[in-house]
Amino acid sequence: MTELNNLWLTETIRLREEHAGPLEDLEANRLARNAGGDLPTRIQRRALWLAERDGLSDALKHWLQGARLALLVLAVLAVVSGAGLAFAALGDGQMPVNVFWALGSLLGLNLILLLSWALGLVFAGEHGASLGRLWLWLSEKLARDAKAAQLAPALILMLQRHKLNRWAIGILVNSLWLLAMLSALAILLTLLATRRYGFVWETTILSADTFITVTQALGALPSLLGFNVPTVEMIRASGDAALNIESARQAWATWLVGVLLVCGVVPRLLLAAFCLWRWKTGQASLHLDLNLPGYAQLRERLMPTSERLGISDAAPEQLHRVESGVSDQQSDGALLVAIELDDQRPWPPPLPKNVSNAGVLDSRESRHKLLEQLSRFPPARLAIACDPRRSPDRGSLALIAELARSASATRVWLLQAPPGEALDAERLGDWHVALQQLELPFADCAPLNWLETGHD
Repeated sequence: MTELNNLWLTETIRLREEHAGPLEDLEANRLARNAGGDLPTRIQRRALWLAERDGLSDALKHWLQGARLALLVLAVLAVVSGAGLAFAALGDGQMPVNVFWALGSLLGLNLILLLSWALGLVFAGEHGASLGRLWLWLSEKLARDAKAAQLAPALILMLQRHKLNRWAIGILVNSLWLLAMLSALAILLTLLATRRYGFVWETTILSADTFITVTQALGALPSLLGFNVPTVEMIRASGDAALNIESARQAWATWLVGVLLVCGVVPRLLLAAFCLWRWKTGQASLHLDLNLPGYAQLRERLMPTSERLGISDAAPEQLHRVESGVSDQQSDGALLVAIELDDQRPWPPPLPKNVSNAGVLDSRESRHKLLEQLSRFPPARLAIACDPRRSPDRGSLALIAELARSASATRVWLLQAPPGEALDAERLGDWHVALQQLELPFADCAPLNWLETGHD
């Protein structure tokens, strides 16, 4: 994951919370605080954890795949368009080629749009956005991920804030036109190598001297690179009919190729390289704007002046699948912990020597202390004892999920009712459904053998 992608996902999370309200982020905030670092680093860690949990990281991968495919489609269109310009300029060789009509066909639209892009860059910085919007639209369609729709607005806002959008669009526009000009140049050389063309110029109101001046001016730079320029006699003679002289045809052909190279290919190449340089230098200075409302309000949660303990955030709309972030190599030992047991139930049960007792979590302080401990010393096996006589509220389920993510393997122990009492079948069913959504194994008997040996 590149730094640009990290900032992109962070901005996406900010926009999502700005429009849809705060996300359930208790565990994300705790992990960001434990990782340390300055506020921008913690904000990024929080956002990346939320993006991974909510599927935005996968959506970004799909969007990037769609973006590459969209770029390939545009590149193919550029190649085909460039080839079409060359065919339109020279024709089939049955008729003499009007050199200035051919030059206009090859360079006219390119130079007009080049000038328009340059003026827009100077005065507005947004010209060429239509092609950029087309690429973004194609990228989103080809990504085939509904969540990818949240990514494009975040990217645009982030680039606009740092004035990088003009250079990103510049790379896209100039690279595609460079591809079109190279395609036109390749087809032009192929046609000139395989067909015999005669070249003329025609006019009604201009004099021959005008065409001589224009031809020599356009051929000045190509001549420095070794391209031939027709002599004055050749230019004058070509005003009446196509010269059936090999040297004249070659001179006009190399002049046409040289002008296309110098006035069509080279400017787009230099501009694409310049935009790429500005993009690279600007990208290196990308950073979070901590003055934005979405980031400013995270300061107290991620760098608090006094620690806030316990689960106090709004309940999520749905339970998220629990996936342990701890490997077997990172974890060790076995641990039993209980959640909100009443005083009448004897606790803990007799435990094997290698199983530790974390006690009963019945306060914010105890929950916070255990989570901090597990973040530093994650157990290989964790058993969580719950009293199914209580309703499986979302706060308890969120705590179970957070504990489970801190261990390599987790099982939930649904305790039996005390003698003389019976469990409510409907409430027990709610526990089963909730734990199945979390994809956590559960049982109504003590998993002590599993805690001790790692198997039943």
